[in-house]
Amino acid sequence: MIALPDLPYAYNALEPTVSAETLRFHHDKHHQRYVDVANQTAKDLGIDDLSVEDMIVKARAEGLTALLRNAEQSWNHAFFWHSMAAPTGHEAPEAFAALKDEFLAKGAGHFASGWVWIVYADGALKVVDSHDNAGFACTDVIPLIVCDVWEHAYYLDYQNNRAGFLGAFWEKIANWDFARANLERAQKGERWTYAEA
Repeated sequence: MIALPDLPYAYNALEPTVSAETLRFHHDKHHQRYVDVANQTAKDLGIDDLSVEDMIVKARAEGLTALLRNAEQSWNHAFFWHSMAAPTGHEAPEAFAALKDEFLAKGAGHFASGWVWIVYADGALKVVDSHDNAGFACTDVIPLIVCDVWEHAYYLDYQNNRAGFLGAFWEKIANWDFARANLERAQKGERWTYAEA
């Protein structure tokens, strides 16, 4: 069974960039729903003893679409909560700062729902976007930080101004300590897991 992880901060910790109301809806409703559907689907398949990562691997291998969508969304959201932190005023480390324009442009230009990531792949940092539930759990690409560009992540606070949300994410609440720690892990061939959420 997948558990809904607690947020790693208080609901109001990201204000004014992300409101407590947005976090309550996003975490308590949206993320909870993905967890619930993943768990029910896994139970129906008799595999509810698997970790979320193992669910994702099995779902990809066997074409279990409903399980894959909800297990990946559960994983992506847990990673996203850790990709944010209470505003500190810290600027992005130099390695990440060089990717700012590409990250903002790719996130703002992403068509429909999805995610924009900084990942470690082939020994280098890259900006990539992914559609719907797709992400990088259990792949050769190692995610370092992500921003959710589904409308439910920002609409209560920014309405249709996704670019404004992305800019505020980068400048105010992106958890660069998390990104840096993930890069250090990636360089050793390690990665973050859902159990750490």
